[in-house]
Amino acid sequence: MLVVVALLVLLATLVIGVPIPLAFLTSAGSICLLGGYDPAFLMIFGFNKTNSILLLTIPLFVLAGAIMDKGGIGEKLISTVEKFVGKAKGGLGVVTVVACAVFGAVSGSSSATVSCIGSIMVPRLKENGYPDGLIGALLASSGVLGILIPPSMLMILYAWSSGESVLACFLATVVPGMTLVILFSIVNLIYAQKNPNIKVYDHAIAAAQEKEAKKALKQKGTSAIPALLMPVIILGSIYGGILTATEAAALSVIYAVPVGILYYKRINGGILKDALVSAGETAGVIMAMLFSVQILSRLYISENLPSMILGFLTSISDNKYIILIMVNIFMIILGMLMDDCSATILAAPILLPVVTAIGISPIHFAAILGVNIGMGNVTPPTAPLLYLAGRISKAEVKDMLGPDLALICFAWLPTLIITTYVPAYGMLLPSLLGYV
Repeated sequence: MLVVVALLVLLATLVIGVPIPLAFLTSAGSICLLGGYDPAFLMIFGFNKTNSILLLTIPLFVLAGAIMDKGGIGEKLISTVEKFVGKAKGGLGVVTVVACAVFGAVSGSSSATVSCIGSIMVPRLKENGYPDGLIGALLASSGVLGILIPPSMLMILYAWSSGESVLACFLATVVPGMTLVILFSIVNLIYAQKNPNIKVYDHAIAAAQEKEAKKALKQKGTSAIPALLMPVIILGSIYGGILTATEAAALSVIYAVPVGILYYKRINGGILKDALVSAGETAGVIMAMLFSVQILSRLYISENLPSMILGFLTSISDNKYIILIMVNIFMIILGMLMDDCSATILAAPILLPVVTAIGISPIHFAAILGVNIGMGNVTPPTAPLLYLAGRISKAEVKDMLGPDLALICFAWLPTLIITTYVPAYGMLLPSLLGYV
């Protein structure tokens, strides 16, 4: 009964717009009040759980993403991708998808990916005839690649809350992430072929514009090589066993700052200060959220919520695949209601005991969770990432719905089904590299 009341309190506070950390604490407070739990013990527990060196990774990757955005590194990544995949009709849409994947390989954040790549690509896409609705929907779904292509902030949080290997969790979402890159690109190309207003990207004009820009900015670095080396160095150091995820996050900042200041010459003291403040604010929000959700999840587990969920699901069906469908629906709804970080740290401790009880590996579940939460973030009616992309592209929600549903039906759902029901799919790279 306590859990039911707490869940109703949580849902009610989220619906009326209470900030997520406060909504979690309100739900936890209802259990403490009715169940006689000691708040002092819970405060100590929350502090001890968040006192982890691994969590330093989050503000460092947030800072690296902000520096990349302001330092011109993201723009150079895009210009390089354009040369390889931007030549056909609809090619700029493919550039957007691939650029989000590459940028996500450093920033680890979906919102940072949407903001950085969107600010650069939206004007180009509009100039070449892409409708606002398609731009917003494509940018939203592509931005989710920031939490699937490692290093992923989502997988760091999942590994921290589940006690699994960070590298194994990183690798679990790579194949689903690359599948989505291909499927997003195909859906975009189909839209482009059917829309006569979408023009072929004129590389001659682009080259002339770039040449003029180089003349105007002779003192600034124009090569994309330093920008391209960044994801290679970061990911190579992690997978080569040279650095931990936290050390690699620090390296991303150490690399981005001098490249942005000395080579691209786009960062000054004021911009660096803004990036530091932004990273601090984001990290503060995440840490407050982690603290509150750890208290709430501890109370849920003390009240035996995972066993209650498992009992409820098995009362409907004892078929493993039917249970997975219901778990997927639950996580998609979480992703619709909350941002990706909140949904992950709430779902992981509660659902992990449920899925392991039916024979699902924690690493396999990492891939399932990543795809689910990402899909929930772009699924109407709430779709937090879809609204962010809409603000950046200045697209109306009604115009984004058609392309968004097409991406969900022909990209997200096939990827989710394969990831859920073919364990070898998400487990391929972790198995090959000996993490499972």
